[in-house]
Amino acid sequence: MSTLTPLTTVIDQPLVHFGREICGSLTDGLRREWLVTNGLGSYASGTLAGINTRSYHGLLVAALSPPVNRTVLVGGLVEWVTYAGHRYPLSSGEYADGTIDPHGYRHLQTFALEGTLPVWTFALGNALLERRIWMDYGSSTTHVRYRWLGGDGEMRIEITPLVTYRDFHSLSSGQGWEPGVEAESQKAIVHAFDGATPFALIASNGAFTPGGAWWWNFKYRAETERGLNDHGDLYAPGTFTTELRSGGGFALTLTTDLTTQPQVDAAHAAFRERQRQLLRTAGAEDAHPAVQQLTLAADQFIVQRQDVTAGPVLAGGPASAEPNTTVIAGYHWFNDWGRDTMIALRGLTLATGRPRDAANVLRSFARYVQDGLLPNNFPDRSGVIPGYNTADATLWFVIALYSYTRATDDRALIDELLPVLKDIVAWHIRGTRYHIGVDPKDDLLRAGEPGVQLTWMDAKVGDLVVTPRIGKPVEINALWYNTLCILAEALAACGDPEAAAEYEARSDRVRASFLARFLRPEYPYLADVVDSPTGDDFTLRPNQIFAVSLPFPLLQGAEAASVVDEVGRLLLTSYGLRSLSPDDPSYRGAYSGDQYERDTSYHQGPVWTWLIGAYAEAHYRALGDPKAALELLAPCEDHLRDAGLGTVSEILEGDPPHAPKGCIAQAWGVAEILRMWRQLDQEADTSYKSTVGAQSALQPAQAGSAGGHAL
Repeated sequence: MSTLTPLTTVIDQPLVHFGREICGSLTDGLRREWLVTNGLGSYASGTLAGINTRSYHGLLVAALSPPVNRTVLVGGLVEWVTYAGHRYPLSSGEYADGTIDPHGYRHLQTFALEGTLPVWTFALGNALLERRIWMDYGSSTTHVRYRWLGGDGEMRIEITPLVTYRDFHSLSSGQGWEPGVEAESQKAIVHAFDGATPFALIASNGAFTPGGAWWWNFKYRAETERGLNDHGDLYAPGTFTTELRSGGGFALTLTTDLTTQPQVDAAHAAFRERQRQLLRTAGAEDAHPAVQQLTLAADQFIVQRQDVTAGPVLAGGPASAEPNTTVIAGYHWFNDWGRDTMIALRGLTLATGRPRDAANVLRSFARYVQDGLLPNNFPDRSGVIPGYNTADATLWFVIALYSYTRATDDRALIDELLPVLKDIVAWHIRGTRYHIGVDPKDDLLRAGEPGVQLTWMDAKVGDLVVTPRIGKPVEINALWYNTLCILAEALAACGDPEAAAEYEARSDRVRASFLARFLRPEYPYLADVVDSPTGDDFTLRPNQIFAVSLPFPLLQGAEAASVVDEVGRLLLTSYGLRSLSPDDPSYRGAYSGDQYERDTSYHQGPVWTWLIGAYAEAHYRALGDPKAALELLAPCEDHLRDAGLGTVSEILEGDPPHAPKGCIAQAWGVAEILRMWRQLDQEADTSYKSTVGAQSALQPAQAGSAGGHAL
């Protein structure tokens, strides 16, 4: 239970709430973005101010082959209200010449995020009109509902949808084509072209008047900043109109399900109830508001994958009738990545009371293991073989499986996947793709070859690998050590002590070599890579924190405290760890420009939010103070009101004030902050209530194979 208990949940008393101080400012309104999802990879998203600034924005971005083939179908709405003799805009648009018209945000009195449901309230004279947007779970269906909250007389609403049919990565022109529109009294079905998935626009009342005109040259300013094509066209198939009296309402449903008969009020109630159920399942109804918000944000990344693109299931591996559950790495543009999924899994599922989802993800990904490796990422298009260029995703898979077993006391899954684990370790010992394999001279894991990037620091521009890290990276060997310890415990628990002893002995050799190679008397921190083509690399980076934070730590005592102190002194910021020390000549404190500029900066200074979880965990392991570690996470609550509202950004600029950049919602950022907030909050509460607390799951563990937790 949290030490801070709200009276109600963030669904009823929003953590994210703004008045005119933010709503009336175009700059502040464009900086903040909202997101709603459907569990299949589809989403709706835009800015608080209502201007689309990214190619990824839209009210219906449908994953036509869940969770990929994401296609922008409805880009936005042009909304006008006539009341008491005045005509008011609710929407806003920006055009290629810089013109902004109309300025609907000027009438916005408040914005709130009820859990993950965005709500705008417009002041129109003495009338208040509310707009809210959500999606049906499991369906590519978006609802936009308007409700008259106050005022007298009559109100006329005119809504002109703006549609298209394009891949969400790029903008398109309307030159040379025109969508077909099948019009009914309160409905329009759009057939973009032969072979395109049709979609419907359905009004709850009023009438639809067919039109048919392109709106030209919308500007998308975020694409300007990224050095990409920044203008595109949208098509207006017609206009929906309705007359309201005080207290009345109107809704527009946008859907790829042509058979649906929208029950908007029921859909709204179902959305809110599902949010409440997520909090109940997580045991977070009385948790800190930030924990509640992160719990709901976590749900946005867990999706179903319909296609199976890998080869045959590994011999002896799992076969399951469960759906292929996977994790979207980040919104807007990422698909599901092996590394991100396994790092995020503990926070997204185990910290939210969803172990079945964790098991389904682990089984789903286990089916794709080839040559001892988990896929790095799945392509944006279905039917394409995933890439296996990763040295860490597979090892994080083992950590996630171990964490599942500890959290659930369910040995069935690890027993089921034990052949996969043994195969993974066997391949790593004898060597697999990309020169990933054990060096027999010291039992450390080496990886890498020219032109390929294998660790999470994976930026590559053309043939340029920005941070190659070929050799024996520090976090790869911390993960390798943990993998051996976990397999030894699993084998011992299933009655194979001889095999367990073999892996335990190997883990002991890895630990001895690690301490001999990565520690140097002249450095108060660990090497980032040893045995690189240019020698041992003692560049101060955050990767060493995993030698302290993982379930089987390689460092303890003064050595662990020294690493935590050095990383904190030069890399720690309010929301995460810098990827490189500001004292390094290669440090880049800003993150902007075209793709080359951004990618060459990506791991050379920006703050990575996901690393704050491991740092807080290492801080507690080294210093034993849960309240102090929890305080490291407290500033993240403020970040929930910026950039991606109610969620966590991928990165921030390394230089203060650390402007948010990258994806507006990143799975491992949400997951790691949530995971450690919940664990440390419980630890702080326990230590406060008990003078002699039980040994904590996070209490500093002894290094070596005995330092973990029995399966």
